[in-house]
Amino acid sequence: MDMSNMDMGDNSSSSMTSQMMAVFQNKMATSLYSKSWTPSTSGAYAGTIIFLIILGIALRLLLAGKSIAEARWLDAEMNRRYVVVQGKLPLAETLSRDDQCKRMTLSENGIEEEVMVVQKRTVDARRPWRLSVDPLRATLDTLIAAVSYLLMLAVMSMNIGYFLAVLAGTFLGSLLVGRYHGTLEH
Repeated sequence: MDMSNMDMGDNSSSSMTSQMMAVFQNKMATSLYSKSWTPSTSGAYAGTIIFLIILGIALRLLLAGKSIAEARWLDAEMNRRYVVVQGKLPLAETLSRDDQCKRMTLSENGIEEEVMVVQKRTVDARRPWRLSVDPLRATLDTLIAAVSYLLMLAVMSMNIGYFLAVLAGTFLGSLLVGRYHGTLEH
């Protein structure tokens, strides 16, 4: 924009500055995501606010759900390691040779024990890719990103009502499921 020919009086410069600077506004008819979603009545504006609160709660639910799922996946992985023990007699054979064992012993793996469960106590940063886990993890991450971006766009509308609705949804969601939230970066 060539500004050399413009008259830069006090009124025009302050008007130009206010147009370029982003400030919060409280107009009810602020578009959300598209021109077709522009509340024109108080009820429509309230509905939009309620939608944003629910979307904020949904984000916290997704984050808590991912944290719970990650903990379950890690527990399953730590308990999934089986090792065949060479030279160890199966439990059934050991019991049949022992004259003092007159009763049957049943373990969680049944009477035949040729395999031992080895549990790992530390977390390995490089866990193997698993078809049962990683597509679900990617889907959760994508949903979290999508909801986060939708909330960000609502805040970027610079409508104070939308901004407060996003904060209220975050507060309520954290109040409901914040204790399940792990050490995620969100």
